[in-house]
Amino acid sequence: MTSSVENKTVLVTGANRGIGKKILEEAIERGAAKVYAAVRDTDSAAPLVKEHGDRVVPIRLDLDEPASITAAAETATDVDVVINNAGVLKQQAALDEGAIEALDFEINANVYGLMRVAQAFAPVLKARGGGVFVQINSVASVKTFPNMATYCASKAASYAITQGLRESLKEQHTHVVSVHPGPIQTDMGREAGFGDAAASPALVANAIFDAIAAGDFLAWPDPMAEQVGAAYQSFAENVVEADMQDEL
Repeated sequence: MTSSVENKTVLVTGANRGIGKKILEEAIERGAAKVYAAVRDTDSAAPLVKEHGDRVVPIRLDLDEPASITAAAETATDVDVVINNAGVLKQQAALDEGAIEALDFEINANVYGLMRVAQAFAPVLKARGGGVFVQINSVASVKTFPNMATYCASKAASYAITQGLRESLKEQHTHVVSVHPGPIQTDMGREAGFGDAAASPALVANAIFDAIAAGDFLAWPDPMAEQVGAAYQSFAENVVEADMQDEL
């Protein structure tokens, strides 16, 4: 399944900064008719409206508040592409004193938030003929780094849910994309200490829309991600993306 975002309506969670802002800008650059900037505080999207005019529509959505997600889906009934970019990170190793609390916080946003967005918007996409659902995961979903073990666990779980969504939404002709960046130059990345070695968020935005256009499930946007993706490719092709229903 291949598609373009030209003349389509796109929704991006966490669109006011970092990767989300670049995704919104790239969607407009590629001809999207409208982009919903789904953010916790709609005032934070004012600069985007000032720059892009009525092609950007702020809408309130907080991954921690299920009611806000439901309300957003009831408002954005014209959306063709949903990109769930928002997420959280706590730098906690498994043995740290606050590790369980950190994992609970990350699971709530990164996993339950994903599920809430998918449950709310799947019917909207179905009504629009299928559309596209994109989840920003991470190389940390397939490789655990000890100083952020709880984050990695949450991203591994979100990737597992994304794989399930790929199969579940196939019947309604919704194309699911799982994006796996490495360290990226964002506020979150700086707080995590990624430094100058982190890649540009523009690489993530480009990879998303290239994957949509190509009909791909997995996207590995930056140099570190490409290295992981190359090593992972055989497993992805022969296990993750293979039809194993008859074998279970």
